[in-house]
Amino acid sequence: MQDNSGIRATGPTQPATPQDAAAGAQDALRRRIAARIAAAGGWLPFDDFMAEALYAPGLGYYSGGRRIFGLGPASGSDFVTAPELSPFFGRTLAVQVREGLAASGSREVFEFGAGSGALAEALLEALDAPAPEDDDSSPPVTYTIVELSADLRERQQRRLARFAPRVRWLDAWPDALRGVVVGNEVLDAMPVKLLHRAGGTWHERGVVVVDGAFAFADLDAPFEPAGLAQAAPALAEPAFVEGTVTEIHPVAEAFVASLAERLERGIAILVDYGFPEHEYYHPQRTGGTLMCHQAHQADTNPLADVGAKDITAHVNWSGIALAAQEAGLAVLGYTSQARFLINCGLVDLLAGAGVAERANAQKLVNEHEMGELFKVLLLARGVELDPVGFRDGDRSHRL
Repeated sequence: MQDNSGIRATGPTQPATPQDAAAGAQDALRRRIAARIAAAGGWLPFDDFMAEALYAPGLGYYSGGRRIFGLGPASGSDFVTAPELSPFFGRTLAVQVREGLAASGSREVFEFGAGSGALAEALLEALDAPAPEDDDSSPPVTYTIVELSADLRERQQRRLARFAPRVRWLDAWPDALRGVVVGNEVLDAMPVKLLHRAGGTWHERGVVVVDGAFAFADLDAPFEPAGLAQAAPALAEPAFVEGTVTEIHPVAEAFVASLAERLERGIAILVDYGFPEHEYYHPQRTGGTLMCHQAHQADTNPLADVGAKDITAHVNWSGIALAAQEAGLAVLGYTSQARFLINCGLVDLLAGAGVAERANAQKLVNEHEMGELFKVLLLARGVELDPVGFRDGDRSHRL
């Protein structure tokens, strides 16, 4: 007979809640990162830490099934993007996309990191609508989404089901790109290296474990000067004060180089928040641009709530443009999001919109909201094009 005298009945087991699951995933992610730190000798470069926090399979912020995009805290989301804020972002962007497709002789659009699918939906709707310049014999646009997150891919597939089978998904680079490439708020989510100014030079900052918690620590050796001069020439200047922290962007620049390798003929439109190099690395910007987002609140501590919040850095647009040119792409335009959308006809498109629609669309161009902080860069290969989005207010000369 089995002796059950030492077992105490506790009643029915309570089902795990979503909060329990989220906490368990965060614990698993912390253990995974701590193991990587230990395996690396006790110090992990920040870009590796950021990659784990955002993209660790099934655990990272973008891969763990969180609701990320939405209009406010009540939606359970963490931040809002332009396509979520207003469908007029995609409808206006479609004007430039349509022009790029005509110049490339292709009917294919590629989007990297499509989020909730809101931009793809707005672009497909707009591109499916007849336009005076369209050839009636042209086939419908096909749409390829390159998405690393399985959870986001499933959400996109549900949202875009009515466009099947013209939409396909990839989890890796296609062999060749011909047509129009779109990337909205993709570059800012790519891991960055952190640098800290100490002793009159730059040191790479990484992450260690202290008393069971993550903490920052710098390498003793100065960051390699030749690499620094190539990554961000402005940082070679001696004007930076002790204690300054900033970022460099080798992953984003490598992404653009990979784009150049595959873009056979067409254009790439990149939209994100950021600055040209002389503003990004201004000596008075002593805290860098690293930022976290959770429940529509911002903070500057990426080592807390790992996996439960976004980690981003602003884009150094000069570095991106230079990487593109060195890889063989032409820079055809760079301007603010506001100027780009106005050039593409946002005002006319809003003519029949309701009050609420106009109010949300206005946030896309207001200087104190998205209009000035967000920039648009257009890269190209093998096309003859005077892009409509940059015909007034092009700032390429300021990169």
